[in-house]
Amino acid sequence: MATKLSKRSKANEALKPAGALPAPEAIAALKQFKGPKFDQTVEVAMFLGLDTRQADQNLRGSVSLPHGIGKAKRVVAFCGSDVAKDALAAGAVKAGGEELVAEIDAGWMEFDVAVASPDMMRVASKLGKVLGPKGLMPSPKNGTVTAKVADAVREFAAGKVEYRADKAGNVHAVIGKMSFAEKALVENLEHFIQTIEKVKPATVKGVYIKKVAVSGAMTPGVQVAYTSATPV
Repeated sequence: MATKLSKRSKANEALKPAGALPAPEAIAALKQFKGPKFDQTVEVAMFLGLDTRQADQNLRGSVSLPHGIGKAKRVVAFCGSDVAKDALAAGAVKAGGEELVAEIDAGWMEFDVAVASPDMMRVASKLGKVLGPKGLMPSPKNGTVTAKVADAVREFAAGKVEYRADKAGNVHAVIGKMSFAEKALVENLEHFIQTIEKVKPATVKGVYIKKVAVSGAMTPGVQVAYTSATPV
């Protein structure tokens, strides 16, 4: 049985562009859709020519967007007592070593990102079975294991974006809110695309970036014209 479209969905389908558009036009088209009353999150999806069976093609990292993402994140820091004070001042909701591990192991999970100093990974690693499945285990690959704990806390608390290729080799990330000015969303989008371009694995064969699309949480997607990717 076919799903019945709501009036808003029908109206949005009529507004949906037929093909791919340059970034500024794609964002303008996205903002024309009729949305819900709440401020929607805007996401980018990049369909990449990755073979995730190869270890070096399992892309993972983080990036600070020019205009943030409109949402603060709750950050915890695994660090020594000498660093904890600075981590808390930078915005961490909690900071510490063994006592923080024990609290999380007991069931406390009121945070979105965990960072750790390199020397504390032996302590934080005890939470591998708890944090690993949730994608919260600190890792050098996405900048959450660093000697500069306070700086990392400050960046992630402000909305630093993490990205990770899924099994199909595609990357999804938040680039802002629908209430953002068009120029801000365009600059965030372009910055994210450039970031993914720069981390292209040397072993990728063929077209790297196959397709880019942006969408709101409750709106159709709009394809973004991308022509820089060429066969290797």
